[in-house]
Amino acid sequence: RFATGVTVITTLSREGHKVGVTASSFNTLSLDPPLILWSLAVTALSLSAFRASGQFAVNILGSDQAAVALQFARQSDDKFRGIATRPGLGGVPLLDDAIAQLECEVVRRDPGGDHELYIGRVQRATAADRQPLIYVTGKFGQFDMFV
Repeated sequence: RFATGVTVITTLSREGHKVGVTASSFNTLSLDPPLILWSLAVTALSLSAFRASGQFAVNILGSDQAAVALQFARQSDDKFRGIATRPGLGGVPLLDDAIAQLECEVVRRDPGGDHELYIGRVQRATAADRQPLIYVTGKFGQFDMFV
């Protein structure tokens, strides 16, 4: 019963391959310094790539991007098929159509039960004025109005 935004977290593997996962477990942690927090299941195929990388990007999805969220939520070797990207800091892929991107350096990784917690320091942020994709009770949706 708790609505969240939907993100795709991206990084590069040691071999330089694009890696991405859908995450709704994203939150701000601190404004000064600018820190964010997200978590990744320890069973995720991409865990080793995120562990090996010192950088990642948070791509916040727009209300028209439920299909993108589903594509990156699947266990697949080709999650970036049909997704336009551009290189961010350190070459980390940024999704062209995301409504916002936060480019981060890894500050900490901590165990969190069946997940691993990532704390990142925001190095650069961009945003567009579009409606966000919302996830609640197992379904995607959007805000009709902001109060």
